[in-house]
Amino acid sequence: MTEATPPLRLRGAPGSPYTRKMLALLRYRRIPYRFIVRGSREDRGLPEPKVSLLPTFFLPGPDGRDEAVVDSTPLIRRFEREFAGRNVVPPRPALAFLDALLEDYADEWLTRPMFHYRWAFAADTAKASAILPLWSRIDLPSESWREWGRQFAERQIGRLRVVGSNEITGPVIEASYRRFLALFDAALCARPFLMGGRPGASDFGVYGQLTQLALFDPTPAALTLAEAPRCVAWVERMEDLSGLEPEDADWTSADPAPEPLRALLAEVGRVHAPFLLANAAAIAQRAEQVECSIDGKPWRQAPFPYQAKCLAALREQYGALAGAERRAADAALAGTGCEILFAS
Repeated sequence: MTEATPPLRLRGAPGSPYTRKMLALLRYRRIPYRFIVRGSREDRGLPEPKVSLLPTFFLPGPDGRDEAVVDSTPLIRRFEREFAGRNVVPPRPALAFLDALLEDYADEWLTRPMFHYRWAFAADTAKASAILPLWSRIDLPSESWREWGRQFAERQIGRLRVVGSNEITGPVIEASYRRFLALFDAALCARPFLMGGRPGASDFGVYGQLTQLALFDPTPAALTLAEAPRCVAWVERMEDLSGLEPEDADWTSADPAPEPLRALLAEVGRVHAPFLLANAAAIAQRAEQVECSIDGKPWRQAPFPYQAKCLAALREQYGALAGAERRAADAALAGTGCEILFAS
């Protein structure tokens, strides 16, 4: 990248964990950017993506004109190709695969407690409905602001079923978050990041969700502070890693994978893997419901096509591993419950 290269432009909001994920990644990688708050004056006239998601990047398309691009995981891989240095995808294929699996858990499972706590608890809903509209329009008149917040809260509460949150699954989601905090705290006692002495894509995925769970929403924030203050400190450190000087030797081992990393993979196998398999089966059978057991409790929700796509991408990455890299990945997965995702 040269000095003449214009900064990347992206639209987002502070309440979007994926926006926070990508902003922290851009800062760490020292990629210049221009952040456009959703709904602001600067947002007017920008192209819209096919699926409205945050953050939205405005990147040159095949014809040279800007197009709206979403989805943090493929965007991270695109930036790995387009910007040199300070990479977040480990160079060793087996470790890159484990990093991708943990990133998927962060993006697709940890978002469940984030959404659940925000819209299933009165104090959290009250804060979110008051603050989120003002992030888009700080000058909203009081009547408009309150009405917008009320309508937004009603819409989001109605979408709890999208992440599978209900009276039966709520305790499963909450217990999984508490276990994650304990496991992540233990991992941070060993190394400062999931991927060792430098962050991987999975670290930024976890960071994005924890910006909301540990810092914004009152119920999980109080829980996180009480049970895992180290995790709160980590989130605040992760916000700007532009001063970190990573070295190749900072990547963790994949052969063998560190025990704290395997413990986290066991949590992935305990909750995320059963859903991914049941969801993929429901979509293949065109079923109206995903039905499975997670942590010994019944789980029902509508199928989620995007998460079937995520599983297919992970399986493709696993299938490309060969020789020592496949053996290292298999050893890391063995006994965690994740191996069922990749059984032939």
